[in-house]
Amino acid sequence: MDLHVTSVAEDKQALRARDFWSALVLIALSLFFLAKTLELPLGTQTGGGVSSAGWYTSAAIVPLGIFGSMLCLSIILLVISIRSGGAAHALSAAGVDWQGSEVLRFLAVAVMLLAYIVGLVPRVDFILVSGLLITALISGFHGRETPRPLVPVLVISVAALFAFLVYGPQSRWSAWGDDIVALCALVVLTVWHQMTGVKGTARKVTPLLAIGVPLVLVCAMAFGFRQNVPNRGGLIFSKIEYSYYVHLRPLWRP
Repeated sequence: MDLHVTSVAEDKQALRARDFWSALVLIALSLFFLAKTLELPLGTQTGGGVSSAGWYTSAAIVPLGIFGSMLCLSIILLVISIRSGGAAHALSAAGVDWQGSEVLRFLAVAVMLLAYIVGLVPRVDFILVSGLLITALISGFHGRETPRPLVPVLVISVAALFAFLVYGPQSRWSAWGDDIVALCALVVLTVWHQMTGVKGTARKVTPLLAIGVPLVLVCAMAFGFRQNVPNRGGLIFSKIEYSYYVHLRPLWRP
């Protein structure tokens, strides 16, 4: 019994030590992307005698919220690790020995985020690509004793590479070819998850979460807070925006 308790305590300490290193990496990534986001115009600017809209319409608002939240969560993880002794354990070099599955998980998440941020978000419909990312994360890791991120990583990477290589210039971002590829990738990944995922409520509601969460978010940003959203001409959002201004808005603002 004592051996079992000791083993559990050691495993927990090693986990907190790994949390310490993970938190430091996530903090560095958050700060990097926040710095890049701050390069976007934020606030009223005047050029050629024309004044632009206020800060609430800036395209930087959404990534600032995402990476700001990521930074806060990373700091919380770091504090928990330090308070539980994980930092001391990590700095003594006992927590550096990551297992292969942990490295694989970390790299897979990093590739998914890179594909989402660099390849997909600027060019493809926000609802589609966010749904694809959510589905990839859930299908690869949730409820699995052994993560299976290979298929999700391949699917989201193919969609991102296609968008980046074929629709790289900003003049082509309004085209829908990459949106259709992303939609096909989302369907393929959803079917794979439903066939291979762990049985339970999470698997059943994954498609609802994948589409519902970004749909509510983008509609709140665009119509509630009047913010710019990524790729307003996307396959799905362009139709939502048209229906809102043509059919719904006239009902209360003739």
